[in-house]
Formats: sequence, C-alpha cells, structure tokens
Amino acid sequence: MKLWGGRFTKATDSATDHFHSSIAFDRRLYRQDILGSIAHAEMLGAQGIIPREDSETIQAALRGLLADIEAGAVTFDEAAEDIHMNVETLLIERIGDVGKRLHTGRSRNDQVALNMRMYVRDEIRAIQRLIADLGNAIADIAASHLDTILPGYTHLQRAQPVTLAHHLTAYGEMLKRDYERLEDAYKRVNIMPLGSGALAATTYPLDRERVCRALGFDSITKNSMDAVSDRDFCIETMGALSLLMMHLSRFCEEIVLWSSHEFRFIELDDGYATGSSIMPQKKNPDMAELIRGKTGRVYGGLMGLLTVMKGLPLAYNKDMQEDKEAVFDGIDTVTMCLPVFTAMLRTMTVRKDRMYAAAGQGFTNATDAADWLVKQGVPFRDAHEIIGRLVLYCLQRGKALEDLSLAEYQATSPVFDERVYEAISLERCVNARTVPGGPAKDYVEGLTKEQQAYWEKALR
Repeated sequence: MKLWGGRFTKATDSATDHFHSSIAFDRRLYRQDILGSIAHAEMLGAQGIIPREDSETIQAALRGLLADIEAGAVTFDEAAEDIHMNVETLLIERIGDVGKRLHTGRSRNDQVALNMRMYVRDEIRAIQRLIADLGNAIADIAASHLDTILPGYTHLQRAQPVTLAHHLTAYGEMLKRDYERLEDAYKRVNIMPLGSGALAATTYPLDRERVCRALGFDSITKNSMDAVSDRDFCIETMGALSLLMMHLSRFCEEIVLWSSHEFRFIELDDGYATGSSIMPQKKNPDMAELIRGKTGRVYGGLMGLLTVMKGLPLAYNKDMQEDKEAVFDGIDTVTMCLPVFTAMLRTMTVRKDRMYAAAGQGFTNATDAADWLVKQGVPFRDAHEIIGRLVLYCLQRGKALEDLSLAEYQATSPVFDERVYEAISLERCVNARTVPGGPAKDYVEGLTKEQQAYWEKALR
C-alpha cells in the first residue's frame, strides 16, 4: 500500500509505477531530504506538535539512515516513487508508527522545493570554486605572457596586434561575470519554502523561522502558492550555467583553431589530446571539442525547463518533476568540464614565435599607420584611404608595410617620414594603446594582478 493510498481501491499498474517514479534520478537528493526532515522533526517537537521524545527518536533514526545510505547499505525501492517516500518508508520500517509522525505539517510539494533549493545552493558554491580555479589559471598564464604578441581578430581575419595576456584577461572578465551571476542567483535560491504545505500552508503552528535558521537559509518564502510552484531559481541557475558554458565554448573554439597546423599558436599536452584510429600523425583537441559540444546539453536543459514551466497554472503540477534531470545534468556537465578545461590550459605550450610571426602578417599595423598620419594633421578618412592604397600596393608586390621604402611611402603621401617605421612596429602598436581597457603592457599587467587577487580571494 502506498503511503498515500487510503482513498484508492487497488494498486497502481506496474507500468504506471515505473513511469511515475523519480527515484532513479532524485535519489541524489537523499542528504538534503534527510537534513530537511531532521530540521522539520526538531521543530515539530519544539512546537509541541508531536511529542518531544518522538521528535528525538525520529531525528536519531534519520541520522542513522543517512549514515547507512552513505555507507552503501540502503537500497531504494522504485515502488516508493521518490526520495521523499523512500526515506519516510525506510524510517517507518526502522522505528514503526513513530516514523509516521514526521510528515505532519508538510507536503511533498514543499519538501521537494526545499530539497532542490538546498541542492542547487550547494552546487553553486562548488561550481564557483571551479570557476575561481580556472580564473586563477588564466590570470597566472596571462602574467607570464605580458610581452607575447599575437594577432587579434575580427571576422576571423587578422586585425590588430595584441598580447596573449590581453586576450586571456578578456576571458577572465567573462568568468568574473559568470562567478558573480551565480553569486547573485544564490540569493534567490537560498530562501526556505518548507511550511508552505501542498499550496495553502497548514493549520499547525509551525515555526518556519526556526527551520530556516537550522538549515542555513537567509529567509523564508512569503507566499505558499508561489513557494511550491516556483522553479525560477532552477531556471536562473541554468541560465547562468549556460552563459558559463558559452564562454568555455568560445575559448574551446580558439583552442581548436590555435592548435591546428594552420595556426600552431599552441600545442596541447598529450594528456589532453587524442589520436586517430586510422591516421597515425593526428593529435586531436578532443577535450576542447567535447566541452564545446557539451554546451548544447546545458542549453537543452535550460530550454526544457522554460518549456515545462511556460503553461503551468498555480500551484504544483507533476510536470515539475521534469526539473530535476535537467538541473542535475546541467550541473554535472559543468562540473565535469571546468576541471578538464583548467588542466588543459595549464599544461598547454604557447608558441610565442608563431604568434609573433602571425601578428607581423596580415597588415595588423595598418590602423597604427593611419593613426600616425592623423597625428600629423591628416583627416582620418584621408589617412584611411592612403593606408588602404598602400596595403593594396603591398599585396600586389608581396610586401608588408614595414618592408616599404620611405620613397614608396612618400609616393603615396608626402607627409610620411622616418618616424612611421617606429609607429608601425608591433611592440609600439601594442604599447601605445594606453587607453584603459587596451593592450598596453602596463595596463594589462595591472588588470592581470587585479584578476589574480580577485580569484585568490574567491578561493579562500
């Protein structure tokens, strides 16, 4: 007989049991379910809703059950449907009728909302630490490449020279936003719903604030219908994780490009690459490709949650059982990708010579040549046209701007003099850009130190 089976005349069909059951995936909530139940039982006893001795018996039995589950000594039953009913059934088996008092003043609706909030908040903190590990790795690598020049790209075409440190700290800024988005989401996750009942609270004199404090929540929910039907906190967390995965995916795309024979900007450590089953020369950036691909899984979970929730009336509906697999898979995916990505970055070899050579090709110093003309009094649009003609001249003759003689420069514009050669050197092109946010060494070195301090604080 189901714990809720009093009004039914026969057992549910076996296929219904399997279809309805969520224990196959919500079993991972056992710790949150038991800790929430201990806090609830303690409050019931303190409020005199159940005898204090029964409360103490329930709490002790729940602690024993938690220890047994973590020791692998407990088998969950699909017929008991979910983690909540499994825990309650096992409790009753251990202490008899006293265990039947535990569910006084609560519903599975507010119970599952509690469990999910406890789970998500724990995972947010774990993911934040992994983000901080990655951010710290990026800042450390950047600090050792303040003078490593490579081409910056727009439209995947060589555009202007920057440093590897400047490029990497761009990802550091993205990760800071990811970290802070999760921090902000945490505030809305860490609100305690227990005591909302099925949707209309309860007539028992529950002390919700007591449970809130016991479980480490910041506050209690203010509306019982909203509390049991809210999954915004899951969607918001998945949205933050989707943005994080987008940033990892963008970086992975660059790792794939940079490790190719065409670029050869980096070489991945053998521990983070794979070979081909047929082509013996291959070294494939499979870790980067997998992370790039797994981004779609997290996006899928987010879209699935939004779709599940979009048409649901108040309050709880069984559709909401679909929240768990999406959230679990999204969190699992992120927590799997981050450490691999961090280790892949820390162990890669940077080919400074290849980066510098690439920065010297593709006329990445053309903008600086135009800017030099502007500083001599030439209107920018005229300067742009002059340098465009010089680039065309170079392309037709297989030259770079720095290869041109002064006579060739002056044939296009008499404004040119010997100073133009210094202005278009790669080092000058980078370090003359002293505007805050630019690639000049002094500024980027300061930003790198700022990011290192940020992540070191986050890791404390």
